[in-house]
Amino acid sequence: MLFDLHMHTARYSPDSIIDPFQLIDQANAVGLDGIVITEHDRLWPEDELEELRSMAGKLVVLAGVEITGRGGDMLCYGVRDLSPLPRGTPWLELTREVRRQGGVCVAAHPYRWGQPFDELVSEPGVELDGMEMMSNNMDRHLRQKAAKYFERHPDYATLGNSDAHELDVVGHCRTRFNVPVRTMADLIAAIRGRQTTPVVS
Repeated sequence: MLFDLHMHTARYSPDSIIDPFQLIDQANAVGLDGIVITEHDRLWPEDELEELRSMAGKLVVLAGVEITGRGGDMLCYGVRDLSPLPRGTPWLELTREVRRQGGVCVAAHPYRWGQPFDELVSEPGVELDGMEMMSNNMDRHLRQKAAKYFERHPDYATLGNSDAHELDVVGHCRTRFNVPVRTMADLIAAIRGRQTTPVVS
């Protein structure tokens, strides 16, 4: 199954110009099996997700969140309560709280803007489940740095995502799952089980 697990809409991310219903159409048009909407520091209400799903056909529609952590952004899947996770939460506290809620953490676009990624993940107690290896916001240099880090630390799930803020990049980078993913529980299990492969369309 092919998913794009990092995207933003104009409904809840002010830096995006994507209409949520156009996102559904585009995801279907580019051949995705599923999407995960990850607004900045905001969870989608379940009733609004259900409205999107009603228009999605066979497309799986889930929602996570991109948390603005201290030191860098973190994609979090399975989070239900953002109140303990305000903007600027250190990665140690962030990863610990997400795991407490039963979710998983994936580093978004590592090394971007000079991020000291190696230092952040080496802090005792910081437990990532995965890292983006490619996205629309990672150039060749950043992708190479992520690949070199993974060569030294091959214990993460690896993801490819668009980080779409506009429609034309939806699905350009995507993640292939080696197991069926229909629910958030499936997604979390697949990431924990390292059943992911980043691909470019």
